[in-house]
Amino acid sequence: MDEQSVKVPEQDKTLTSSKLFYNWFAANIGIMGFVYGAIIVSYHLSFLQSILAALIGLLSFLVPGWVAMLGQREGVTTFKLSRAAYGTRGNKIPNAIAWFNMVGWLAVNVITGTLLLMSMFGVIHVVKNDVTRAIALLIFGGLVLLSGLLKEATLAKIQTWLSYIFGILTIVIMGIFLVKAHWSAALKLPSGNWVTGVLPAISIVAAGSGISWSMAAADWGAYAKPGTKPAATFWATTMGGAVPLFILMAGGVLLSTIEPTLATTGDPFGVMYGVLPNWLGVVYFLVAAGGLIPQCIISLRSARINLATIGINVSQRTSLLIHGVIIIAIPIYVLFISGNFLSNFEIFLNFLGICLASWVAIFLGDSLMSRKHGYDVALMKPDSAVHYNWGGIISWIIATVTGFLFTNNAVWSGPFAHGIFRDNSLGVFVSALAAIVCIIIAKLLSGSRTPDSSEKVA
Repeated sequence: MDEQSVKVPEQDKTLTSSKLFYNWFAANIGIMGFVYGAIIVSYHLSFLQSILAALIGLLSFLVPGWVAMLGQREGVTTFKLSRAAYGTRGNKIPNAIAWFNMVGWLAVNVITGTLLLMSMFGVIHVVKNDVTRAIALLIFGGLVLLSGLLKEATLAKIQTWLSYIFGILTIVIMGIFLVKAHWSAALKLPSGNWVTGVLPAISIVAAGSGISWSMAAADWGAYAKPGTKPAATFWATTMGGAVPLFILMAGGVLLSTIEPTLATTGDPFGVMYGVLPNWLGVVYFLVAAGGLIPQCIISLRSARINLATIGINVSQRTSLLIHGVIIIAIPIYVLFISGNFLSNFEIFLNFLGICLASWVAIFLGDSLMSRKHGYDVALMKPDSAVHYNWGGIISWIIATVTGFLFTNNAVWSGPFAHGIFRDNSLGVFVSALAAIVCIIIAKLLSGSRTPDSSEKVA
C-alpha cells in the first residue's frame, strides 16, 4: 500500500484560506450559539464575566487551528493522523468517540428542530403539551427522512443559502437585542465566583466548540490548496469557528438581560421567541430549523462510514434504522421524560468534553514530541505493523477516567467531585491536564523516537 493511499491527492487540494474560513463560519453560525449564551448566564456571572467566559472559551478554537495545520502539512485527514498516536487498531478509540459525538449532536439537532417548531406553534395558538410536542417531533423527523432522498450536492446548496439568510437575520436580531437590552441592570449584576462560576462556564464553552470540532479540523486542513501559508490555514480555521459563535453567545447573554428566565428555563428557544416580533420569530426559526435538516442528513450518512472504521459493517438501511432509533429515543427522553433541554445538553457537553479533551491533548502531545519532522507514513497505513500504541491508549484511559472522577452531574457523581469541582464541568480541564502529564510520562518511559522525515517508510 503506497503513500497515496494515505495522503489526499494533490488534485483534490482545492480549499483556499477564504474558503476554509467560510466553511468554518457556516458550520458555526447556528441557533445553538444562543443556547451557549444561556448556559453561561446560568452560572450567575456578571455581564462582563459572561462575555469574558465566552471569549476565553472560544480560544479553544486554537486547537482545531493547530490540527488543521497538521492536516495541511501532512496532507492527511484526522483519523489517519491519529493512527500514529494510537495504533491502527487502538485508533478505534477516537473513532468510537467520533461516532458518539456525531450521534449526540444529531440528537441535539432533532431536539432543537422540534423545540423551534413548538415555539412557532404559538403563532397559530396551539397549546404546548405532549401531543403537540409529539406532532412537532414527527414533523421535523419526517422532514429529515424525506430530505434524505436529496443528493448531497443539493443539500450543500440549500445549506449555503440558509447560512447566508440566517447570518443576515442574526444581524437584525442582534440589533433588536442591543436596543432592548437593560444595560444599566446588566452592568450592575454582581460578579460570580471566578473559580466555581467563570472557569466552569469557560470549560463548557470550550467542550462544545473548539474541543468538539478538533476531530474534523485536519479533514479540512488536508484539502488546503498547495501554496497556502500554514498561518493562513490556522487563522482561517480559528477565526472562522470562533467569530460567529462569539457573536451568537453574546446575543444569548444580551437576551438574558431582557428575559432573566433564560438562565433557568428548560426551553431557551421559547424564551427567545417570546422576545422577538412574531413575524421575525417565524422566519428566523424556520430558517434555523431548515439549516439543521441538511446537517442531520449528512451526519446520518457519515455515521455509517464511522461505524465501518470501528469494524462494524452494516448496510445503509440497517445504519439508518440503528441511528434513527437512537436519535428519536434521545429526544423522546429529553422532551417527554426529563423536560429540560438545557440541563441535558450541558451534561452531554460535559461527558463529550472529557473524552475529547483527553484525546486531542494526547494527539497533539504525541505530534509535538514525536512528529516534529513529520509523520511516518508507514504508521498511518491500515496495514501498519503497529496495531496498538499503548502509550497513547493507556494515557487516554487514565486521563478520561481521571476527568470523570472529578465530575458530577444529574447522572454521574465522581468520588473527587467536591469543593471547586462540585456541580460543574471542570473535569474537562482535569482530563486535558492529566492527558498531557500521561503522554509525557509515556514518552519518557518508552525512550523511543519516531523516525525523521528522511527515515520515513514510503
